[in-house]
Amino acid sequence: METIKFKTNIKCTGCLAQVGPALNETAGENHWKVDLDSSEKTLIVEGDFKESEIIAAVKKAGYTAERI
Repeated sequence: METIKFKTNIKCTGCLAQVGPALNETAGENHWKVDLDSSEKTLIVEGDFKESEIIAAVKKAGYTAERI
């Protein structure tokens, strides 16, 4: 299982509610989390997936993600 971190513009729990369904579909429920306390609003995803799929899911929800 791989862990990848992304810098995002997800800022609050409202943002999480919007991006959550796309990430649940792509990475799986309970396989991702966003550290809202970090300055980079780090999205941490664990599992077997393609980086581009996660970025596309976040973008589809109206946000950005950049691997760090």
